[in-house]
Amino acid sequence: MLNGITKALMGAALLASSALTTVAESHAAEITLRATANSNENDEDYDGLVVFKNYVEAASNGKVEVELFIGTQLCSKGAECLQGVADGSIDIYISTSGGAAGIFPYVQVLDLPYLMADDRIAEAVMQGDFVRTLRKMALADSGDAIRLMTVGNTGGWRNFANTKRRVQMPSDMEGLKIRTVVADLPQELVKALGASPTPIPWPELFTSFQTGVVEGSKNGITDIMGMKFPDAGLNYVTLDGHAYMGALWWMNNEKFMGMDDETKRVIVDGFYALQQATFASPKRKSIAAYEAFVEGGGDLYVPTPAEKAAFKEAATPVYDWFKSNIDQGDVIFDALTAAVAEAEASIDGGRAMDME
Repeated sequence: MLNGITKALMGAALLASSALTTVAESHAAEITLRATANSNENDEDYDGLVVFKNYVEAASNGKVEVELFIGTQLCSKGAECLQGVADGSIDIYISTSGGAAGIFPYVQVLDLPYLMADDRIAEAVMQGDFVRTLRKMALADSGDAIRLMTVGNTGGWRNFANTKRRVQMPSDMEGLKIRTVVADLPQELVKALGASPTPIPWPELFTSFQTGVVEGSKNGITDIMGMKFPDAGLNYVTLDGHAYMGALWWMNNEKFMGMDDETKRVIVDGFYALQQATFASPKRKSIAAYEAFVEGGGDLYVPTPAEKAAFKEAATPVYDWFKSNIDQGDVIFDALTAAVAEAEASIDGGRAMDME
């Protein structure tokens, strides 16, 4: 009986989905959105865009069409792509905090270490007023041209990995040459932990591990395994989770504000669906990546609460550096830490009730 009900429900869901798609396809689009991600079809960004496209086209009954450009068809770097959003040649673009830092330096607040403890905290923060604060700041600084729609995830969490030894405490980082991007904040973090920051372009990293030009990096496990870094000797990963790999989704503000309220609602809800997809995707993909790392002989270490507290304590000078050196850094730092405290209280309270 249950099998019959399940099959009937599944069939109804498929028919409903097909009906929505058919309705959407039967209407000529009035609005076309050109969305780009400088990644590939194996990436969380692509997963999010597919969900966004499907939702928006169906929920708008075909009024809105979403065209996807994956890779570097429309632009290749953060500043170039954001300029495209500003001038309207690109409607939607996803960047990392590093990719947007040249125009909006304060988005690097997402790279500050050890402020958010886990996915529950980070996801609650990214669905609240903190993102609205970022949005207002970016609109003001771009002359109301570039609108932050949502913040999702792209790759899980950044962890320290290296070719030399297990890292359990900040002192184990001493002297390691750690690859960073060409940005001040990650270099300040590496220095605070006693290691040596070494900017290396991403395509050169595999060879740099092999030759000893660098001995470590700050990456998520899916990037580590996707790039086959263990084959270059990167065999130690410490799950310190020092930074949430936020994905900032930008939209041309004129395009958005020119829509009627009903269409705006569809777009906003579409970005919510996209955000949820990008929250989920790294969790699933990381399972196989961690298994493959360990099966290949990799050393995977989870710091104790005391050890993680030691990392946070060692990294605290980075907070002062950020507030002192980044324009509006103190404002966005306070906004993030307040949002984290609120999320922690809410989640801890709900958890306590669920455990009764």
